[in-house]
Amino acid sequence: MEQAGEVSIVASMLSADMSCLGTDLLAAERAGADRVQWDVMDGAFVPNLTFGPQVIQSCRASSSLEFEAHLMVENPERLIKGCIEAGCGTVIVHEEACTHLHRTLGEIRDLGANAGVALNPATPLEHLHHVMDLVDLILVMTVNPGFGGQDYLWSMGTKISQAAELARRADRNVAVEVDGGINAMTAPSAVAAGARLLVAGSSLFAHRGGIEVALKELRSAAEPAVGTKKGSPRGA
Repeated sequence: MEQAGEVSIVASMLSADMSCLGTDLLAAERAGADRVQWDVMDGAFVPNLTFGPQVIQSCRASSSLEFEAHLMVENPERLIKGCIEAGCGTVIVHEEACTHLHRTLGEIRDLGANAGVALNPATPLEHLHHVMDLVDLILVMTVNPGFGGQDYLWSMGTKISQAAELARRADRNVAVEVDGGINAMTAPSAVAAGARLLVAGSSLFAHRGGIEVALKELRSAAEPAVGTKKGSPRGA
């Protein structure tokens, strides 16, 4: 996982052109993205229906970037093996969707992937305290999951800071990721609070200047915030 002090930009394929995923994936890599997130949705845990392991596998040859699967699905256990076999080095499950979270995280790690846990905005961070021995990544959702293009929830700043502290207390390198409404205006706050992985979708793929310009703007905004104590308030 990422070392302290680094900011990595994760391109969310949810906002890519579904008719040419391979092309957009290659564009993200050439523009300087650090990794790719596949938002796997089942139309049940969240309203939308998106990718499955077969789609991810069909795109694996289009990029050398690390893949991560964000499983926004009920019963995520049924898709873990398929996503790993499709080329995902990290699998993120929602705490809210796992009946036996400890067992699910153990399965991910036993299959050779990094195990991540996502928390919806209303889910307390305390739900992770007793599974941290199996957590490689904490994903703090900064929107309610299911749709791209939502506004960043500024109230999540404290939760990001708490997640970063929980990660620091672990006896190994645990990454803190944020997902939802990340752009050049919101990224500095998330990074200052302790996030080092920034998932961005519409701010990259829908940028009027193109994805290369979008990535440069996002990185230029985010990296100076490393090491600051607190994120900037809205409008600062």
